[in-house]
Amino acid sequence: MPQARVSMSVRKGTGGASIVDIEGEVTSFCENVLMDAYTEAAAGGARAIVLNFGGLEFMNSGGIGLLVMLLIRANRQKQRLLAVGLNEHYRQIFELTRLNEAIGIYDNEAAALAAVAGA
Repeated sequence: MPQARVSMSVRKGTGGASIVDIEGEVTSFCENVLMDAYTEAAAGGARAIVLNFGGLEFMNSGGIGLLVMLLIRANRQKQRLLAVGLNEHYRQIFELTRLNEAIGIYDNEAAALAAVAGA
C-alpha cells in the first residue's frame, strides 16, 4: 500500500480553537494521519478545528472524502471546522463540492480565529 505523503502538526489557537498545519498531499492514504491529528486537536475540548492548508501540495477526491468524514466527526462533537490557506484552485473545489457551506473558508488564520472567538 502506498505511503501517505503528508505531515500534520497540531497547535493551540485562541478562543478554544486548535490548528492543524497540513504539509504535503491529502489523499485517501492519509486517513490515519488526518484522524490522529483531529484526535489530538480535539483533545481538551476544542470548540473549533482550523485546517491550515498553506502547505498543501495536492488533494484529490479521496482527500475530499476524508474531509467529509472529518466534518461528520466534528459535527458529532459539536465542533466547527474552518479552513485557511487554500489557493484559488482548491477554493473552487470546495465551492463545487459545496464543502464551503459546511467548512468556513477564511483568508488567513487570524480571520478564522476571530470568527471562532465571535461565535
